[in-house]
Amino acid sequence: MTDMPTAPTIADGIAHYVEGAFDAAADIFCRLSNEGDAEAMMWLGSCYANGEGKPNSVKDAFKYYLLAAEAGQAQAMTNVGAMLVNGQGCKRDLDEGIKWLEAAANLNDAGAQFNLATLFSAGKDVDIEIDRAAGWYKRAAEQGHYPSQARLGYCYQHGAGVEKSRVNAYLWYALAAQHGVGTALSSLERIMGEMSAEEKREGAALIQSWRRKTAAVSSQAVLDPTLQ
Repeated sequence: MTDMPTAPTIADGIAHYVEGAFDAAADIFCRLSNEGDAEAMMWLGSCYANGEGKPNSVKDAFKYYLLAAEAGQAQAMTNVGAMLVNGQGCKRDLDEGIKWLEAAANLNDAGAQFNLATLFSAGKDVDIEIDRAAGWYKRAAEQGHYPSQARLGYCYQHGAGVEKSRVNAYLWYALAAQHGVGTALSSLERIMGEMSAEEKREGAALIQSWRRKTAAVSSQAVLDPTLQ
């Protein structure tokens, strides 16, 4: 008796995609999408968006992102929201786009949080709500989203939506700068020139506290027996 072939999984599709075998990846994503797999729908949308394994089509990308979003996939919600805001592959609908971004942001998708913060700080399409923007930057920054860390540093430096604090600005600029965010590095250098010795000590202590916190989270994730 021979073993039955194992059906491909979403992990197989992602592995093919990462290796650049886009046709094989898209085939798996198609099959799983037809079976109702929301993550596969999101990946299939990406195949269409990038022209990888499928013809480049923002319209088809939006179609599959929307199917995944309606099934509760957070990253797809972010993509749908951004595409609606910008009118990519669909009719532009700012209010509906913001609703999708907020839904994803409330599921802790850092990309959605950053997009919302950018909308409310720029004031291009909506009224400026700097407190709301700073709040979303903070939530994304605390998840390690480097661009949000840089923006949050700016908020603390200038008291935009948060209480002005060189120490907190130093913290967030430093975290962003260590991941190569160039604007954060130049801002960090400027603010260090304005800080007192005591403020620098406080800033260094905050960075150490952040590192201990993130290290503890990483350690717990590795050691959690439910993940073994």
